[in-house]
Amino acid sequence: MRRKFITNLIFLLFLNFLIKPFWVFGIDRTVQNVVGPAEYGFYFAIFNFAFILQIILDMGITNFNNRNIARNNQLLSKHFSGIVLLRLTFAVIYLAIIIVLGYLIGYDSRQMWLLFIIGINQFLLTFILYLRSNISALLLFRTDSIISVLDKLFMILICSVLLWGQIPYFHFTIEWFVYAQTISYVITALIAFAVVVGKTNYLRFHWNLSFFRLILKKSFPYALLILLMGMYSRIDSFLIERLLPDGDIQAGIYASAFRLLDVANNMSGVLIAGLLLPIFARMIKQKKQLSQMVKLPLTLLIIISATVASITVFYSLEITTLLYHQHIDETTIEYANRMNTTSLVIEILMIVYIATSSTYIFGTLLTANGSLKTLNLVAFGGVILSWSLNFLLIPNYASVGSAFAGLAAQWGTAIIQAYLAIKILKLKFEIGFLIKISAFTTLTFIISYITYNLIPNPFIGICVSILLIVSLAFLLKLLNIKALIDILRNDE
Repeated sequence: MRRKFITNLIFLLFLNFLIKPFWVFGIDRTVQNVVGPAEYGFYFAIFNFAFILQIILDMGITNFNNRNIARNNQLLSKHFSGIVLLRLTFAVIYLAIIIVLGYLIGYDSRQMWLLFIIGINQFLLTFILYLRSNISALLLFRTDSIISVLDKLFMILICSVLLWGQIPYFHFTIEWFVYAQTISYVITALIAFAVVVGKTNYLRFHWNLSFFRLILKKSFPYALLILLMGMYSRIDSFLIERLLPDGDIQAGIYASAFRLLDVANNMSGVLIAGLLLPIFARMIKQKKQLSQMVKLPLTLLIIISATVASITVFYSLEITTLLYHQHIDETTIEYANRMNTTSLVIEILMIVYIATSSTYIFGTLLTANGSLKTLNLVAFGGVILSWSLNFLLIPNYASVGSAFAGLAAQWGTAIIQAYLAIKILKLKFEIGFLIKISAFTTLTFIISYITYNLIPNPFIGICVSILLIVSLAFLLKLLNIKALIDILRNDE
């Protein structure tokens, strides 16, 4: 399993590093620079409001399905058509609920229209994720990897034309960004649907209430987990926009910083967790020892997250000013204040990145084991902590206060999940390994601090930091080429 994990991870990372950096820094960042922080904050707050309620679209079916099909491949043909009908029903309910709630919280006509289109996009995205859960559960990781970047590839093509195509009499607005997402998701969903249908023995759509009740009963714990995690990891910008008089601008600042955390997670933790869930589920069913399998991705994510976090913390202002330009409506002082605040939020959120990297390993492991009650209790604690701190800190410290709330919630849940996973699944890590991981994490920040203060050129300083940190990983034998070759040659 380790060999399968490594070979497919390499392919997955290659595709994502090829596509997603240009999407994030070339398209998404450019959109924010073009429309301005207030307009993007306006969109980002609505997006996160819709995102939190997306559990209605999925009801935990995607994670349940991934684990279930990985353990029992023959159930794909039996379940697929029924689940597709069930998800279409959820889509209608979801759209009705978000429109009613949007009206009740006072959204105006423009916000309501954007909320409706974003709601459709959320349905398409969750439907794609469900289709991919079938593909990855069959261990068709390369096919899943290709589909995972298709929507971003289409977005790059469409937005490149809209942003730089010099279309006569065309003015780019945030609505066009959302419409481009819709088109990209539709095309990707059709391709993924065709792939899954090709792996089924038969396809017969029929309304079966007893089947729906069975699936909902089994997937409910997964649904609750996704809802709770969304309520403490995605509520920030919505609360910022609602609680502050300049909520749009502060939400835009938070969105600028959160983008780096989001891309870091999506380029590492999310990708690795997607591979690990079916692998862990199959290994647990076969009663195989998990410790060595867990150490491999854990080590990789700690190396990546500690390196990225340490460099970003010390070079946050340089990175921020490189990514975000002064908007036409801003004065120089307003721009400088926005950059200073954004860089501070980035520093806090990149410390969060180390915690979320741990969660993608141990949370996935507990999910594969079916320990949903345990995970839900931990997530509920995260919600209480996050909401309490957000309501306490946002009125006084705005987006910075919300970042601190996220820091506390994410680190608290990550530590508890790691402890419970080790205890429940009886994982055994050598003391030497734990010391190496702790030493590496600490030393990466010391290295980045020294290079930041000794080397005046930021580009050279970052390159030297990376070189020294990678050397440290080899010195501590966290990176070991010989061991990697042995796994590729001899592991099952």
